[in-house]
Amino acid sequence: MITEKDIKPIPKYISKLIFKEDFHEREQRNGKTRFYSYLAKYNKELVQVIVACKNRGKKWYHKQIAIHGIHTPYCFVKDMEYFWLGGYVVGWYNEGLNKTRKWYETDEWFEADDKYYFPFAHVVNREFALKFKEYKYSVIEKSYEQNILKYLRLYERYPQMELLVKFGLDNYAMSKTILKKVAKDKKFRKWLIANRNEISKNSFYVDTIMTAYKLNKSLKETQEIMQDKKLFDRPDNYKSLKELISKNERYKFFSYLQRQQTNLSSYEDYIKACKYLRLNLNEEKHKYPKDFKKWHDIRIDQYHTAKIKEDKKQRKALYEKFANIADKYLTLERNRNENFVVIIARSPADLIKEGQVLHHCVGQMNYDQKFIREESLIFFVRTKKDMQTPFITLEYSLKNHKVLQCYGAHDTKPNDEILEFVNNKWLPYANRKLRQIAI
Repeated sequence: MITEKDIKPIPKYISKLIFKEDFHEREQRNGKTRFYSYLAKYNKELVQVIVACKNRGKKWYHKQIAIHGIHTPYCFVKDMEYFWLGGYVVGWYNEGLNKTRKWYETDEWFEADDKYYFPFAHVVNREFALKFKEYKYSVIEKSYEQNILKYLRLYERYPQMELLVKFGLDNYAMSKTILKKVAKDKKFRKWLIANRNEISKNSFYVDTIMTAYKLNKSLKETQEIMQDKKLFDRPDNYKSLKELISKNERYKFFSYLQRQQTNLSSYEDYIKACKYLRLNLNEEKHKYPKDFKKWHDIRIDQYHTAKIKEDKKQRKALYEKFANIADKYLTLERNRNENFVVIIARSPADLIKEGQVLHHCVGQMNYDQKFIREESLIFFVRTKKDMQTPFITLEYSLKNHKVLQCYGAHDTKPNDEILEFVNNKWLPYANRKLRQIAI
């Protein structure tokens, strides 16, 4: 293990390398602190030294602020502090850059847990690690990992990292799950290499890779299932479906959604309709109908028929409450010199019309109730040229200030132009207006 006595000054050739690497940053980030690092050998141990840089005009400063040893459980820190919200802060009083008083500076090095005080810092001499016999085949020079010590510590346990990096799978070289599997399963190694091009070009989850191999499924299809599963698994999402779909049944469920070319929202609406109609969802024919689109439409129509038979007084009260809420949030509408406009639904009848024209469930489920409870609002996105024709429907959460759903006809996903308008123009605008209403 290294000690404070082992710490050495920055070698001159390293200072030159850092100065060269920092050339463009000096111009773009004048007066701001930048971080670099270099590898060295202290007391026969590989260390990574973090260096802070700063310039004022043409005058350039740099100094060591943290020393990490590959087998030393603590690091040495000087003139730097870490704040959970503010990140890493370096004091420059001794260099004459903070003239009022010392900030975050100490006269001596102090010990800290090795996992802290490690800002993102480009390594200027990665190849130095190859001078150590035990890391000769680590291919560290080909890896993009900045925390080289973390990489090499893992390499000591799983030399299979070399295989992953050589075949362009750097993004997964730090995954213990994949490394353990590579070490034990020869077939998995062959499968991984055979699929390396697809894996390297896509950001697949580790779970996707493991599941696709285990079940001999397409990586792309498995990724889509995993994305739906992650959305489903969020604590506040799809609570009613979680009661129906057991954990052991999840993969079957998401595979079913994929085969039927539907989504969680449509299935949730279908289940709500079935429950309203008091159908037994333990029966396979109701839970997983062979033609989901057909039975979805049938159940929604049946649900709608049952709903319109409700007491007329209740309907009148609903329409009045709905109109009041629409008036309250009328300022969230957007009609500017753009290709699209956003208008708020004014009545449950608007929802029904929108759903009938676009063939989705907005007018046939409980969106009207969520609207009057001010849980979520329904807006209609229309083209500027044809503001009367239903086009895109979106659901907006008043609690979370975000778009919950945004679909066109038959629950299709809008194109990038529409999504860019909704997420980057209307949503920030609506959130600003909402804060004014809250005041």
